[in-house]
Amino acid sequence: MSEKKEKISAIKGMNDILPADAPLWELFENTAESVLKSYGYQKIVTPIVEETGLFARAIGAVTDIVEKEMYSFTDAMNGDLLTLRPEGTAGVVRAVVEHNMAYDGPKRLWYKGPMFRHERPQRGRYRQFFQFGAEAIGFSGPDIDAELIMLCRRLWDDIGLDEIRLELNSIGNADERQRHRADLIAYFEANIDVLDAEAKRRLHANPLRILDTKNPAMQDLVNAAPQLLSYLGEESLAHFEGLKKILDAANVQYTVNPRLVRGLDYYNRTVFEWVTDALGAQGTVCAGGRYDPLIETFGGKPTPGIGFAMGIERLIELMKAQGEPAAPGQCDVYMVHQGDEARMKAFILAERIRDAGLDVVLHCATPAGAGSFKSQMKKADASGAAFAVIIGEDEVAKDEVAVKSLRAAQGENAQQATVAFGAAVDYLVDQIVGGGGEHDCGPDCDDHHHVHRP
Repeated sequence: MSEKKEKISAIKGMNDILPADAPLWELFENTAESVLKSYGYQKIVTPIVEETGLFARAIGAVTDIVEKEMYSFTDAMNGDLLTLRPEGTAGVVRAVVEHNMAYDGPKRLWYKGPMFRHERPQRGRYRQFFQFGAEAIGFSGPDIDAELIMLCRRLWDDIGLDEIRLELNSIGNADERQRHRADLIAYFEANIDVLDAEAKRRLHANPLRILDTKNPAMQDLVNAAPQLLSYLGEESLAHFEGLKKILDAANVQYTVNPRLVRGLDYYNRTVFEWVTDALGAQGTVCAGGRYDPLIETFGGKPTPGIGFAMGIERLIELMKAQGEPAAPGQCDVYMVHQGDEARMKAFILAERIRDAGLDVVLHCATPAGAGSFKSQMKKADASGAAFAVIIGEDEVAKDEVAVKSLRAAQGENAQQATVAFGAAVDYLVDQIVGGGGEHDCGPDCDDHHHVHRP
């Protein structure tokens, strides 16, 4: 008797996406891709692993991400310092600079994929998490800022989310932040007894981040701190007012939050967050802003940029909280069969139906056996298929199939029809697509059954 092996579990904070949740993920991803395409954004894919220095330069050496949260390691082959990407913007900008993508004009780009941060797992906040993001490179005006915000609003509408609100701020340019920083440090030094240990650690390294504290004992102090908006010069103010003017004209609701600063060093001017109260402490579902200095920092020519990133897990949680839509079925047709000859004919017909553009699940044997007609029909119904195609000994003898509707109400149309084997594909296409079996794809297409779903 073999020794029982100990189970291996997933790493803490790195989760499986199971088939039951996959339809909701597909709904979100397909909708997001469609919205981005409608605004002219093109997909870019960058490596999961980058040089550690990329993130230290882009995000900032004294940020929490770089100091405490990155998964970094030394390449055993050549000694390079490498990091699993903690966010998407740095890699996209690195690719833009490396491949001279902006030399022939501005670019609208989008990406999706896993990111990694070693932090305490919470609801909607994991160590491996998935982001959807967009970057607009080479645009300097507030109109592109507004476009990205309005793109997000369209996505929320399309996936049915209405418990999300927009918060805006401008953090100005480097010289404006420097003046504000000096006054902010002086203000906090004068109230040093109120600061907690984390705020004291950040005081001289990154005092802006103190404004984002969640410590209740510090809220009055933070609320009374000098506001960066008061330090903005004429150009920064004009940019911010221009953004608000476009959003007002487009009827986009927002709140100006002077404490919104974001945690990455590369931001300037516009910063924004889409937040919700429906997910507890993890209220930010999408965040972004302008990063005009970043491309030059990476060795490129001075080029403005702005982008956002949204956490897919948090948005999936929010979609569930607001009423998870019914999961779509696995297939259009489920093939039920009994006997060796029937099984062979089922294989042949399943391929023909797939050639016509429909999705088919063919019943296959398990260690318990092939299964009775009754047990197969239970699986057919559970699959979400619109129709079951049944082939048994009688159907083989008569060169026919039985087609049973799995979704029609009692008494609605015929519950089951007998169809000649050679006519089954056309019959199913007609039933499922409603006469959409014939089509015209042009002179090079010879598939006369291919389905074009409405």
